[in-house]
Amino acid sequence: MSETRVRFAPSPTGYLHVGGLRTALYNFLFARKNNGKFILRIEDTDRNRYVEGAVENLIESLKWCGLDYDEGPDKAGEFGPYMQSQRLDIYKKYADDLIAKEHAYFCFCTPERLQTLKEEQAAQKLPQAKYDKHCLSLSKNEIEDKLANGIPHVVRLNVILNQKIIFDDIIRKRVEFESNNVDDQVLIKSDGYPTYHMANVVDDHMMQISHVIRGEEWLSSTPKHVLLYDFFGWEKPIFAHLPLLLNPDRSKLSKRQGDVAVEDYRAKGFLKEALVNFVALLGWNAGNDKEFYYMNELIESFSLERVNNSGAVFDFEKLNWINAEHLRKKSNEELLTLLKFEIENSELRIENYSDSYLLQIIDAMKERVNFVKEYLTKSPYFFEAPTEYEEASRLKNWKPETPEQLVVLKNKFTQLNNPSKEDYETVLKQAASELNISAGKLIHPLRLALSGISTGPGMYDLLFILGKGEVINRINTALNTLR
Repeated sequence: MSETRVRFAPSPTGYLHVGGLRTALYNFLFARKNNGKFILRIEDTDRNRYVEGAVENLIESLKWCGLDYDEGPDKAGEFGPYMQSQRLDIYKKYADDLIAKEHAYFCFCTPERLQTLKEEQAAQKLPQAKYDKHCLSLSKNEIEDKLANGIPHVVRLNVILNQKIIFDDIIRKRVEFESNNVDDQVLIKSDGYPTYHMANVVDDHMMQISHVIRGEEWLSSTPKHVLLYDFFGWEKPIFAHLPLLLNPDRSKLSKRQGDVAVEDYRAKGFLKEALVNFVALLGWNAGNDKEFYYMNELIESFSLERVNNSGAVFDFEKLNWINAEHLRKKSNEELLTLLKFEIENSELRIENYSDSYLLQIIDAMKERVNFVKEYLTKSPYFFEAPTEYEEASRLKNWKPETPEQLVVLKNKFTQLNNPSKEDYETVLKQAASELNISAGKLIHPLRLALSGISTGPGMYDLLFILGKGEVINRINTALNTLR
């Protein structure tokens, strides 16, 4: 195959799992690095698990992350359609071809017989349940009679026994399976829909997929796919099976232990650049200590040879750190757009503040927030005057003499005309000197009066951003409230 062509082929069973995002990302990076094509194909042949709206959710999540595919359900391409449910005639044609060559066969066994067989094999303590090829021995006449009478049936792969199935994997190297351990996999179900195994091999061949990059959970299924390629006489793609994603306790990452959907992290306020950066590092590194990447840097650095073959631990603290780093490297103008969106969707009663006002808040708080929403949650006092005051700070900083001292300071603020940050600093230090106290004796209760809490940006930044009128109003409110 002269062109690099890779695909991400999710099932529309709900949200986009972060493991699915990693698979999609690695395919995307590999395609872009090699000037190839990245294809989105929807594997919707399991109708029992199909979730309405899941396809739209998958597409939206991929596009939000910046994984723009070249061909897919909503994009023209010469190898479509890209929804497997629209390709059933294709699978039937190839299944008939396998049956004609005796590489597959009709199976009419009832669910009851299959369950009994499974229980018998479990009683014998066999390592895995396998179909016993019972229907392979049916005569041609028996098969035709059953088909003519509409007896429910499936089509099974005819695995040849006592063979070694060998294939190469970029990440796993040489992989070998005994065919005796490979089941006669169902290829076409009784409803006429193909299983993943049949549809995936046919589609990968017809769509000229050069590299199959997917999760480790599909490694044990690959022998069935290799057999199908051989039975059809088709060239096999190059395989690369990615390591599992693990919780910190090294159990498999699952929703039982926390969020696993891309939409969950988006809703929590993680930046798409940060999530992509973090997910890229789950099993891959460029051979150095670099951990901060933009997408173009990931494309330039990525290679499948640098993907590990052991499980990758999902470190939530590292994700938080990466998000904070990406946030701080954004320009104030970029953050302004994000903050305005956050304000529009906030439950706070926030007025129409000017861009210049918001930019001042962004600059003052930039080193103190890890998420855009924290401009609101960590500094709500920029948008609403405090109505409550932090008890610990009140007990520590609001002394009997504090009201008299703040009145002196307030009177000096009142005399200022269009004050700068430097003007506020000069006046506060003058007031402290006249009162014969340290500046801190004024700064701490003043911060409490203005913000209701004991932490925040520099005091003179806070004074300048709020403005003289608002500062005086808040001091008055505190003097009337904190007695």
